[in-house]
Amino acid sequence: MHKWTMVIDLDKCTGCMACTVACKAENNIPFSDPEQAALGRTISWMEVMTTTEGEYPHVKTRFIPRPCMQCEKPPCTKVCPVYATYRNPEGIVAQVYPRCIGCRYCTNACPYTVKYFNWYQPSWPAEMQQCLNPDVTVRPVGVVEKCTFCHHRLQKAKGIAKGEKRELQDGDYVAACVQSCPAEAMYFGDINDPKSKVSQMAKSSRAFKLLEDLGTEPKVIYLTEGEWYGVRKD
Repeated sequence: MHKWTMVIDLDKCTGCMACTVACKAENNIPFSDPEQAALGRTISWMEVMTTTEGEYPHVKTRFIPRPCMQCEKPPCTKVCPVYATYRNPEGIVAQVYPRCIGCRYCTNACPYTVKYFNWYQPSWPAEMQQCLNPDVTVRPVGVVEKCTFCHHRLQKAKGIAKGEKRELQDGDYVAACVQSCPAEAMYFGDINDPKSKVSQMAKSSRAFKLLEDLGTEPKVIYLTEGEWYGVRKD
């Protein structure tokens, strides 16, 4: 069974936010007007967090891309009363939008704050409606949405592999954020495949996970170096 994993090398990330733009375009994520954004009402499945280290004038900024962690033990799935969010056999925490009742229990349970509630009916200007991805549904008002590792791309890759009468191979399925990264700081693949790049990178002494002490077992792995964020290099 596949287990899809993302590895992000923080030493390569430049904070360009190409991953955020690609995620919005690929997944038909609605945007907020300036007034709503000023109130903190935005939807972004992929965010780039920033942190600084050092003292002026020797200050260094670090960037941390943050998609859904696709936890092995996701707390969000345990609190949903209608089973609208669940972990599928391949390790992706999925959302069933028609089933969601908007109670937002899952958003409160998620320690990574990567789930967003659609508080208004999304709309796009006429000139932008032609840019919507036909492979992805437009979520209505009143549901919770999140990153699903571009799950629709996985279904397409499986269909192509089946048509060619072969197994799904490493590199056939890549999330939009990973594909768009100009610095090649993001990697994607099956961690259960010992030959895949993510499987090999996950064994690095530089590897760590966000808030892994909580026991959620996230499948997004970060690479860093030195004694940054409490991570020591062996």
